[in-house]
Amino acid sequence: MSETPARPSAPSPPPSGADPAWARWATLGTISAGGAAGTLARYGLAAALPYPPGGFPWATFAANVAGCLLIGVLMVLVTELWPGRPLVRPFLGIGVLGGFTTFSTYVVDIGRTAAAGSPHTALAYLAGTVAAALTATYAGAAAARWIVRPRRRERS
Repeated sequence: MSETPARPSAPSPPPSGADPAWARWATLGTISAGGAAGTLARYGLAAALPYPPGGFPWATFAANVAGCLLIGVLMVLVTELWPGRPLVRPFLGIGVLGGFTTFSTYVVDIGRTAAAGSPHTALAYLAGTVAAALTATYAGAAAARWIVRPRRRERS
C-alpha cells in the first residue's frame, strides 16, 4: 500500500510563473470574500434606511452612488499607484464594491415605487441614480488622480 503525500491545509503563494489554476482559485476566493463583505454592508445600510411603499429608496441610491465614487477612486489607485497587486482589484472592485452596489435592486425599486402610485418619484429615482452614479464615478477618479499625481512625481 502506498502512502499519498501530505498536503498543506492552505495553499501558499505561488512562485513566479506558477500554475494558472492556483491564480484562478485565489482570484475566485478573493472576489467571494469581498462580495460577502460588500453585501453585508449594503444589507446594513438598507436596514438602517428603510423606505415606505412609494417613497424614495435612499439606501439603494446611497449604496450605488457611494459605490460608484469608490470604484472611480479604486480604478485610479489600481492602475496608477498599485499596478503590481493583482488581487486588490478583484477583492475591492468586483467583490466589495460589486456586492455593495446593487443596480438590480435599483430596477426593482423603480417598479415598486411606480406600482405604489408614485410614478414621479420612480422617474426621479431612475434618472437621478444614473446621473449621480456617473458623476460620482468621474468625481472619484478625478479626485484620486489629483491626489496621486504629486506622489507619482515624487517617485520619479
